[in-house]
Amino acid sequence: MLYSLLYDLHDWFSPLNVFRYITFRTSLAVLSAIFFSLVLGPWIIGRLKKLSMTQQIRDDGPKTHINKAGTPTMGGVLIILCILLSVFMWGDLKNMYVWTMIVSLMGFGGVGLVDDYLKIVKKNHKGLRAYQKFGSQIFLALLISIFLYMNPKDPYADVLCVPFFKKWLFDLGWFYIPFSIIVIVGSSNAVNLTDGIDGLATGLVAAAVLACGVLVYISGHKGLAQYLHVLYLPGTGELTVFCGAMFGASLGFLWYNSYPADVFMGDVGSLGLGGSLGTLAVITKHEIVLAVVGGIFVIETISVMLQVASFRLTGKKVFKMAPIHHHFELKGWPEPKVIVRFWIVGIMLALLSLATLKVR
Repeated sequence: MLYSLLYDLHDWFSPLNVFRYITFRTSLAVLSAIFFSLVLGPWIIGRLKKLSMTQQIRDDGPKTHINKAGTPTMGGVLIILCILLSVFMWGDLKNMYVWTMIVSLMGFGGVGLVDDYLKIVKKNHKGLRAYQKFGSQIFLALLISIFLYMNPKDPYADVLCVPFFKKWLFDLGWFYIPFSIIVIVGSSNAVNLTDGIDGLATGLVAAAVLACGVLVYISGHKGLAQYLHVLYLPGTGELTVFCGAMFGASLGFLWYNSYPADVFMGDVGSLGLGGSLGTLAVITKHEIVLAVVGGIFVIETISVMLQVASFRLTGKKVFKMAPIHHHFELKGWPEPKVIVRFWIVGIMLALLSLATLKVR
């Protein structure tokens, strides 16, 4: 919106021509999202407290979490709001991929909002039933996948790209739709499972989206894409601005969400951010790379699956508690140490994902 207004004036004032550069607008998106977070954060947190939107602590969780009871949750509303404000200011709203990401962010965030509402306001500790929650997510992912699959401007709409190999492209045909659904829904829930201790998921999302932003920019830049043997996808470069907004909003929220947290993001934030990461990967054909850049999310999800499968089959637990970050807490690691060590691994995996650009 602001971008279009300012750029249209570049014929009258030549310095405004700088707004045509994605890198410049991405920087503005990062700074704007951080600014909005810091300005709006105290007010939104105050409103959440006033409305008694507070966290309910699991009885079977680590005992150190008991003092977290009463901390405001649903702070993901702040993240989504800051992303949208930043994108509306500096993004090209004529770009269909930008709107696809907006739909994903708001759609999955909306599912999380309803789930949080039922848990807190209606005193329904279980929130949405499993079939309602997953059904809504699958429906949203289906709509997004069909839209992208039917995109006539994308010559790789049904192609799976394998990193590390420049010519490994697999035409999945219509099967790409269910594959995309798995990626998007899986990513959404993986971030949700990871959001269990102060700042953990927020910091990991920031690291992941920063790496994704680099990959997205390269995919949308013809010269760089050809040089690095990456699929060139016209129009996707604009999503770098969206990544910048997500990164800035995550950093801004981390100001309040870092240990000891003043607010939690809730399902509205974790499902919204996770769904956005999955959608971003599908649009830019980095589905497999997402499993690397978001490796911690994958490990957290697998730990839950192993725990459930083991307990049902043998009656024994693999971990002291799942997701796995709680396992380390119960082993005696202080919460800040778990968070920082997971962040370190997450950053290493994000850097490893960028290494796929040259190993082709």
